[in-house]
Amino acid sequence: QVRLVESGGGLVQAGESLRLSCAASGSLFSIKSMGWFRQAPGKQRELVAFITSRGDTNYTDSVKGRFTILRDNAEKTMYLHMNSLKPEDTAVYHCAATTMPATEPWRAGAYEHWGQGIQVTVSS
Repeated sequence: QVRLVESGGGLVQAGESLRLSCAASGSLFSIKSMGWFRQAPGKQRELVAFITSRGDTNYTDSVKGRFTILRDNAEKTMYLHMNSLKPEDTAVYHCAATTMPATEPWRAGAYEHWGQGIQVTVSS
């Protein structure tokens, strides 16, 4: 079993930065891909970024050049560095992990372990 806990969210102004952390515990040796997803009010959950066990990354177009996903296997933590935040980045952010070889790591359905979510609010 894998447990994920997010931290680092909050309220910031447009243009500012935040760093989200996702601390993992449990059967960590089996984790393959990890990802960050977000869900804004009235909208579907969407991928923000994912990182594979090899360190390959991918981002949704709206955050490319502003967000960076990292994972520190020694610290059992995944990070999302968010710069130049915009009001449209406001959402609940969830981290996710899979112990299966994720053939489609951009899909929420590829992940079986989820954190409880953390609020990020960007004011204009």
